[in-house]
Amino acid sequence: MGKRKRRTSSLKFRSGSERKCFDFLCQRGVAYEYEHMKFPYVITKTYLPDFYLPEYDFYIEVKGRFTSQDRSKHLFIREQHPELDIRFMFDNPNSKLYKGSSATYGDWANKHNYLFCKTTEGIPKEWFRNVSRKK
Repeated sequence: MGKRKRRTSSLKFRSGSERKCFDFLCQRGVAYEYEHMKFPYVITKTYLPDFYLPEYDFYIEVKGRFTSQDRSKHLFIREQHPELDIRFMFDNPNSKLYKGSSATYGDWANKHNYLFCKTTEGIPKEWFRNVSRKK
């Protein structure tokens, strides 16, 4: 039979609904384990890069706003597709990641080893010199 946790003031729930379930189980003497195990899962989505330069085999993602959701997505993409060379073109690489942050879009890109440039300055010539052309 499973473990039963006793009703104590130290037991915390994430919602009132969890508390109601807890009360129901306790009233009926049903054994339970609260938040007993974690299970990893992968969310399957697709990513459509803005530009692909087939002659140089890299992608350019153009960003005005670079939200936390965007940043997380690109970390997942890199983890699952390390072979992709994705580079960013930011409207303003000096924009703060969020209000009150000292870190910028450029800081984030540097930290995660992404190449980036500023939209108004265009694509750096080095991006074309440092990439061997695709055959």
